[in-house]
This record gives sequence, structure tokens and C-alpha cells, in this order.
Amino acid sequence: MNTITDTNFNFPGQKSLYKGKVRAVYNINDNELVMVATDRLSAFDVVMPKGIPYKGQILNQIATKMMDATKDIVPNWLTATPDPNVAVGHLCEPYKVEMVIRGYMSGHAAREYKSGKRILCGVTMPEGMKENDKFPNPIITPATKAEMGDHDEDISREDILKRGIVSEEDYLVLEDYTRKLFQRGTEIAASRGLILVDTKYEFGKTKDGKIVLIDEIHTPDSSRYFYAEGYQERQEKGEAQKQLSKEFVRQWLIANNFQGLEGQTVPVMSDEYIQSVSDRYIELYENITGETFVKADVSNIQERIETNVLAYLK
Repeated sequence: MNTITDTNFNFPGQKSLYKGKVRAVYNINDNELVMVATDRLSAFDVVMPKGIPYKGQILNQIATKMMDATKDIVPNWLTATPDPNVAVGHLCEPYKVEMVIRGYMSGHAAREYKSGKRILCGVTMPEGMKENDKFPNPIITPATKAEMGDHDEDISREDILKRGIVSEEDYLVLEDYTRKLFQRGTEIAASRGLILVDTKYEFGKTKDGKIVLIDEIHTPDSSRYFYAEGYQERQEKGEAQKQLSKEFVRQWLIANNFQGLEGQTVPVMSDEYIQSVSDRYIELYENITGETFVKADVSNIQERIETNVLAYLK
């Protein structure tokens, strides 16, 4: 299967290379960043051993479309997309916190709730809720950004300010931007017959001190979607919701005794299973964007990316 799971390009003016769980970020002349979305798949903060065909292209193209659809309300870092897997934008100093916002009690919030907790990141969750119920108002539950291989950790607004991770002035902007983006994302999802359940946003500061949205936005890796049709009916019957997110991968891993805990090994993913994950990602793309997915040429992905980025940098 032709996938890209690692990159080691050497672009003109390259100052450094940072490798995240899924993306490789190249610093060009301390001025702009070239971000390559690989086909790596991470779940429970662990990178899976095999890549998923077209996953990087899918994530990059959804994020690009969503940045474009929200730039009128929140400024972002993006300036160009010279290749299906590549985004180029302003060099920013990232905030060391992920702004997670939840409209529904699902995923991590539901797992915490089930264990008896009613406070998540300093925010109280109402009594008497069922998994996948809608919160009265969306709640912001930030997480500290982990280095590769570490787990992101829940953190409250109070702790972020107390530990000086973000200044109060900046944090108020991050919260405001988070709510605006979630509102717009909710509207876009609704127009596609979807519910934006929860998502995370990352922000950075440009050299001239402007706070901008960075990384990805409203992708199946950073967000959870439900199909709107039948949502209420499934809730009333206590049935699982029909999801559009990588939760299906998490559930498969849980069923195969893996949750990223010490001593656990990643289950073997057969070629058939990997193909099924790729097909699901394409389905996600088409549902989220309302457009048919056009597969890029993957006969030599590394060469294609290098050629396109070099042409752009010239």
C-alpha cells in the first residue's frame, strides 16, 4: 500500500524539522512553515505501525477547506497548499494547550462521567446525563499538548492561568475564538446532515503578535461527528450513535485489548482492515465536505511532495 509515514526533506532555507504524531513541520527561514500531513494514524496517543492510504491528503484538504470557511471570523496561519498533503503558512509560536470544546457528552467526557466524575477540567457536568446527550451549553475542556509519545492531559482554565501557560488576556481570546469556530463548525455540519459533537483547536502567535488558528480544524482526527438523522431516536432507545470520526478505530483497539496503557501491545492491523479504515476516511471526507474525494497520484508520494514544495518555494 502506497502511504507516506515519514518524511526527511531538506528544503532550501530549512532551519528545523519537528515531527508530531501525524504531521512533519519544516521551518523555512524562520518565516514560514511547510506542514506535511503523513498517513500515520494515532489513537490513545500512540502512533499505529502502518499508514492509512490517503489519510494525510484527506486531513489536509478538510482542514484547508474549513480554514477557508472560517477565516472571516478567526484569522489562521494558512497561506498556500502546494500539494494535496501540504499546507504552508506563517511561522507561529504555538500555545502549549489544546482548546477542546464539547457540545455533547461523548468519548473522553462520557468515560469520565461513567467513572463517577462530574467535573471535567474545572467545568461541572450536569447530573442525570446519558452518553451522547447534548450539554445545555458547549463546554471548554482544555488539554496540555503532549510531546510525541506522551498523553495529553486535562487541565482547567484556572491551572492554565496559575501555571502561566497562557496569559489571561490571551486565554480570553482563545476561548472566544474556540466558541466562534465551534458555532460555525456546527452550522457547516448541520448543512451536511451532521452534528459536530466535539473538537479541538490549536492556536499560535505570529511574529507580529497576532493570535491565529493553526494545525487542523474540523477533521475526523480532531473532531467527532454524528449523523443528525436518527440521532434523537437512537438516544431515546439507548442505542450507539452513528459516528463520523476515528472513534471506530478506538473502539476496534479497545475490542482488541488496547488503550495505550503500559504493557499493552498494538494489535496487528491486516491489509483488509487498513483498507477499510482508508475507505471510512474517504467516506468521512465526502460527508464532511459534501464533495467527491479525488485521489492524488500515490505512485511516488515523497517525490510528488518534494517537487511541488520546491516549485512553491522558488
